[in-house]
Amino acid sequence: MSNRAGNIRVAYFLSQYPAISHTFFLKEILGLRELGFEIETASINPPDRPIQQLPPREAEESATTYCVKHSSVWHVLSVLLTVTFLRPGVALRGLRSAMRLGGLDLYRKAYALLYLVEAFLVGDWMRRRKLHHLHVHFGGPVSTVAMLTADAWQFDYSITIHGPEEFYEVEACYLPRKIERAKFVFCISDFCRSQLMKYSDPAHWDKMHVVRLGVNTEEFQPAPHETGETLQIVCVGRLVPAKGQHILLRAFANLRTKGLAVHLTLIGDGPDRASLEREAAELGLGSHITFGGALNHDQTRERIAQADIFAMASFAEGIPVALMEAMAKGIPCVSTDVAGIPELIRDHKDGLLVSPSSAESLAEALASLVTDRSLRERLSASARERVVEHYDLAKNVKVLASTFERCLR
Repeated sequence: MSNRAGNIRVAYFLSQYPAISHTFFLKEILGLRELGFEIETASINPPDRPIQQLPPREAEESATTYCVKHSSVWHVLSVLLTVTFLRPGVALRGLRSAMRLGGLDLYRKAYALLYLVEAFLVGDWMRRRKLHHLHVHFGGPVSTVAMLTADAWQFDYSITIHGPEEFYEVEACYLPRKIERAKFVFCISDFCRSQLMKYSDPAHWDKMHVVRLGVNTEEFQPAPHETGETLQIVCVGRLVPAKGQHILLRAFANLRTKGLAVHLTLIGDGPDRASLEREAAELGLGSHITFGGALNHDQTRERIAQADIFAMASFAEGIPVALMEAMAKGIPCVSTDVAGIPELIRDHKDGLLVSPSSAESLAEALASLVTDRSLRERLSASARERVVEHYDLAKNVKVLASTFERCLR
C-alpha cells in the first residue's frame, strides 16, 4: 500500500448494515480501515437485529452508521426544502435523472421518486461529512439510490456487483445505465464480469475489475474432529428458492433410503422454512434433520466445525462466502456448477460439483463422500489450500485497497 491510503475517504453505502447474512461487509470495511482508508458508512435500513443483540463490534458500527430510514419526518422535510430552494441545481439534476427511470411504468416512476428522496438524504449526509466518493454493494435498489445521489450531487460513485439477481432483472435494476455512470465497477468473479460485459458497451469494459471476496483463514482453520457413526452434513444459507434446499432435502432422503447414517443441519432462515419443514416431514426425515435457524457468525463457525460434509444445492449464486468458510476449515464440500462456484471449487480436486436441480446427482456425490473417507481427506486438504491461495481475506482486502487507489486517482 502506498502512503496515499490515509488520504482516501470513501462513503460505503449498503442496503442493511450490520446484517447477520452479510458479515463480509463488516470485514471488508474494517480491513480497509486497517490499511489507512477513512471509511464512513450509510445504510438504507437499520440492523437486522435489535442493538442489544448485536456483537460489540457490530454495535459500534451501527452507532456510527447513518441510517436513511431512521431519519425523522422533520429532517426529511428540512433536506427537501434546503435542496429545493437553496440547491436547485441538485434538485433539477436529481429529478431529471429519476424521470429517466421506469419508462412508461407509473409504478416504477413513483418508486424512482422515492429513491430520489433517499438520494437527497444520502447526498446531504455526504456533503456534511465532506465525502466525495460513494461506493455501494449490489446492483438492486440500493445502487439505484447511489446512482441518483451521484447524478444529483455530482459525486463519483462505484459499485461492487455480486450477482446473480441483477443478471435476471437487468432492466428493472437499470444495470447498463449504472455501469455507464459508475466511475469503476468491482466484480467478485470472472463470471460476474462476463455478465456485466454482456449488458454493457465495450467502451466500459476497462472500468470492470475482478476483486474477489475472502475469509479469515486464521479464524477458519481445520480443527480436530472425531467422526461419529452418523456423519454430519451441514448447509448454511438463507432459506430461499435460489439456494435449492428442497433439492438437498430430496438428495438427503435418498441417502437415508440407502441406509446411510447421516444427519442434516440447515443453518439459516427465510421464507422457504415452512415449506422445507413440511417436505422434511413428508419425506419422513424426522429426527434426522435439524433446522438451526439464523445464527450469528461465531455460532455459525461453531456449527461448521462440527460438520463432516458441507452441502450447497444452489440454483443461482455469486460465490458463496459460506462455501469459502467451510473449505477454509478443511470440510469437504458438494455444490453446484453454477455462476462463479466453479472458480472456487475445481470439481474432484477441491470439492464435488453437480448439476443444479438434480437430486439424484447430488445424492450420488454426497454418498461418495459418506462412504469414502480417503476422498473426504483428499478434498479437505485441497479445499483449504485453494482458499488460502485465492480467497484469503487479508490478501484480497489488500488487492481491493490497491484497486481502489488506482481507480480513485
